[in-house]
Amino acid sequence: MKSESSYDRIYRVVKKIPFGKVATYGQVACLAGLKGQSRLVGYALHRLLPGADIPWQRVINAKGMLSFPKNNAFCRLQKQLLAQEGIQFTREMIDLKKYSWKAKAIKCKSF
Repeated sequence: MKSESSYDRIYRVVKKIPFGKVATYGQVACLAGLKGQSRLVGYALHRLLPGADIPWQRVINAKGMLSFPKNNAFCRLQKQLLAQEGIQFTREMIDLKKYSWKAKAIKCKSF
């Protein structure tokens, strides 16, 4: 039986992020059993092909900001997709207290 790859674990977690909510790279890593590997989450999401059924736009950095450069096409797309979900930005930031996904508690630092 083939074991699940780290990327597959990341994608499984990201698929669970509800519409209108966001999670941080670190939160996704922790929930995927990859505590401390938030960069790996970024690498996994970067590898997605256009049209993938993974809601990549819902993953943001720990400051509540998008990680793409401000005028990058992917930054604009991510912001547009999140706005379509009702997520509001204030000075390029998302209020994590309001929009953060409250996943079931596991043995990781608080999100």
